[in-house]
Amino acid sequence: MTTDRTARTGLLLGIGAYISWGILPLYLKLLKGVPALQVLAHRILWSLLLLAVVVLIARRGAAIRAAARGRTLLLLCASAALIAINWLVYIWSVQHNHVLEASLGYFINPLVNVALGVALLGERIRRGQAVAVGIAALGVAVLAFSGGGAIGISLALALSFGFYGFVRKIAAIDALGGLTVETLLLAAPALAVLFHASANGTAAFGADRHLDMLLILAGAVTAAPLLMFAAAARRMRYTTLGLLQYIAPTLQFAQAVLLFGEPLKLVHIVTFALIWTGCALYAFDSVRGSRTPVTAE
Repeated sequence: MTTDRTARTGLLLGIGAYISWGILPLYLKLLKGVPALQVLAHRILWSLLLLAVVVLIARRGAAIRAAARGRTLLLLCASAALIAINWLVYIWSVQHNHVLEASLGYFINPLVNVALGVALLGERIRRGQAVAVGIAALGVAVLAFSGGGAIGISLALALSFGFYGFVRKIAAIDALGGLTVETLLLAAPALAVLFHASANGTAAFGADRHLDMLLILAGAVTAAPLLMFAAAARRMRYTTLGLLQYIAPTLQFAQAVLLFGEPLKLVHIVTFALIWTGCALYAFDSVRGSRTPVTAE
């Protein structure tokens, strides 16, 4: 009974995390007048403040300091740079009406993870997964060669988050500790961005109380889904959690077309059809594979 309750809690936390990521464009649209670099800087600094409180309450400071040394610290420097790039590209894409391409990037991301696992970790994949990656790659190629969209945004998001996940997979530190150290490493550049904006008279913070509250909210908007995701990962099967990841880009796609009025061209339809086919095949094969031993094809 306890196991069932734990699994249900994990499922709710996972759904909550991916819905939060899925509706993030609605929040970022409210900050459209704020330069993307400043939004990123506030996202980093307010997240660090929130995470510091969580670390203090959980009394995890000593454990995090012990883990964030040597090779692990070097890996976290790399993961911090990757997540900063990912966040900046995503913020810019929402502000400049490219949510459609951003959603495509996160549809591609799970298949990028598979490719990285094979290429860099020597993992074996089943024939169905290989076919899924190939179909998705064909979709990317269609968009790239047609010139029908900002494919660079999609690839930048998919690759930066894919490599981020890879680095965090091999870094010997947990989710809370890793995210805390990453934001700490990014704090100095974030402060530099805000001080430079203040010196130039272009700082968004302090000009409007409503806008200030939205920027402060960036901490919770950033950290809460990541903490929910980490908690979900401990409570449920990772295969199930992996299937939930399609919630976020589906919501982003719906917002781009239905709320933001971004043009949906024929090439987008063809591309998304191929990507969705690849994702569906990958999901089906993952569920089937979780019930049977993995064998080499």
